Amino acid sequence: MNQPEKVIIRKLPTGIPGLDEILGGGIPEFSFNIIAGAPGGGKTTLAHQFLFANATLECPALYFTILGEPAIKMLRYQQQYSFFDQEKLGNCIRFINLGDVLLEEGLEGVLKAVVKEVEATNPSIVVVDSFRTVARALSHESELQSFVQRLALHLTSWEATSFLVGEYTDFEVRNNPVFTVADAILWLSQVTDRNSVVRKLQVLKLRGQESVPGLHTVRISSAGVQAFPRTLGLTARKEKKPSKQRLSTGIPELDKMLDGGIPEGASVVIAGSSGTGKSALATQFITAGLTNGECGIIAAFEERPDEYVSRAGSFGMKLEAEREKGNLIVLYLRPLDLSVNEAVQEILDAVRKTGAKRVVIDSLAGFELALAPTFRADFRESLYRMIAALTGSGVTVLSTVEVEESFSSFPFSSFSISFLTDDLIRLRYVEIDGELRKVLVVVKMRGGNHSKAIREYQITSDGLVIIVPTLKGFRGLITGIPERIGRVGPSE
Repeated sequence: MNQPEKVIIRKLPTGIPGLDEILGGGIPEFSFNIIAGAPGGGKTTLAHQFLFANATLECPALYFTILGEPAIKMLRYQQQYSFFDQEKLGNCIRFINLGDVLLEEGLEGVLKAVVKEVEATNPSIVVVDSFRTVARALSHESELQSFVQRLALHLTSWEATSFLVGEYTDFEVRNNPVFTVADAILWLSQVTDRNSVVRKLQVLKLRGQESVPGLHTVRISSAGVQAFPRTLGLTARKEKKPSKQRLSTGIPELDKMLDGGIPEGASVVIAGSSGTGKSALATQFITAGLTNGECGIIAAFEERPDEYVSRAGSFGMKLEAEREKGNLIVLYLRPLDLSVNEAVQEILDAVRKTGAKRVVIDSLAGFELALAPTFRADFRESLYRMIAALTGSGVTVLSTVEVEESFSSFPFSSFSISFLTDDLIRLRYVEIDGELRKVLVVVKMRGGNHSKAIREYQITSDGLVIIVPTLKGFRGLITGIPERIGRVGPSE
């Protein structure tokens, strides 16, 4: 037997960056949805953002307020966001207050008023805010369920995509009949951890399409609501085929040690203690790309952009001119309560804007400190997803990480390195003849025959410079306290 063709459900874009990816493409058309959560989560702003993104003269929207915030007061604040379009008010979007109707005529009056407006206008989108106030006016649960079902039936029969906005607690999700009728439930919350407060979004329910599970970070800015999917753009990203091209580090001797340079699309970690030249090496890597006509991104967590560029200038690297041309973007990612997803989204947006092939993250330790405490427990997992998102896009990522120096062992970092990196370069101090000197070694390199030599280097006005010839005649260099080969005792 021939199988009947499936009904195609069109998905409406939410107008909220990141949310369409979480929802698997957008809000199902003609669906009956609930936006719920505690006060301050961004429910009303999210609903308004959806309205202004979708309402047109051909597809108008109705926004009903019931014993909640008056429309004039609501719009006074909502017009501060960049998504707000004054020209859509009154023709594409109408706000209707039903507070007096509820007080005078009860729920039957509210339902009749909604149906009357819907029949007269034939809107494509209908929002009821705050629906919670309607629920409080009911005396019996059965009455609430009947009201919701009738309202949903009317709106669906008129082919309207509708939203109920209200303040609810976690307990009510399990016991409130409103949530049974809904096709989709978006839950907004604020999570408090020590002095940090982070907004999060969860898709509790979504009929007919696959959504990204879990809690996703949400931030409200002057642009409105923005969601940061836990997938870090992985679901929408097309994998780029591995390249055989190698990128210069800007240090000729180091390129030789790396068998010609860093493979394009690799993840490189530069580990070393304070003052060993990690940032200098990272800046030389970016400069080499700029010199070759490539764009670059630097995500700085320990210095402001102007300070970072100025310090690079002291090593002879003129980054300011490239930044003014738009070839270089220096991101300063140190807001309070930062999440990994937000940081990666900033970097990915900058990569898409410039077409950059090189990204520097300076440093991972500063990155971790910039996070809200609630995200630090999952930092290793987030780092893995972040590196995968960037390198999967064909971007070469060079990250710096500070190591607490030891003169009895050779640690690489406070993180487990293997899952983070394809290539690992270790910088460290050694004591030779009563003098503190610096050495470099390529510890790991996937897909290449790297040098095993331990090379001495200096930080000069030209940046990091590897000394020629190779440092020989010592054993135990990686301990930091080497011995000369053949030395018998102090007298020699």
